[in-house]
Amino acid sequence: MTREIPVTQARAELAELVNRVAYSGERVVLTRHGRPLAAIVSAADLELLQALSEQRVTLTSIGPGEHRPGSAAPAEEAPLRVVAEHRPTGFKHP
Repeated sequence: MTREIPVTQARAELAELVNRVAYSGERVVLTRHGRPLAAIVSAADLELLQALSEQRVTLTSIGPGEHRPGSAAPAEEAPLRVVAEHRPTGFKHP
């Protein structure tokens, strides 16, 4: 669950907000003039965000068909297979 709260109100309720985020997993978006400014998230959420950020950098910095030294070489591409088929309206399975 995400809760929006003005920064001025968050100052007065910081201890309570930290407890809610840490123990219930709630996320708090801090706003100023009704616009999102920052967020308070749990340490677990922060770790996940950092891991995703690192992966994005890794994935965008490697071109197609390339691989980073020390990492596993890309697997050879398997041939594509059809996994679905079109069935006309009214088709009945035998």
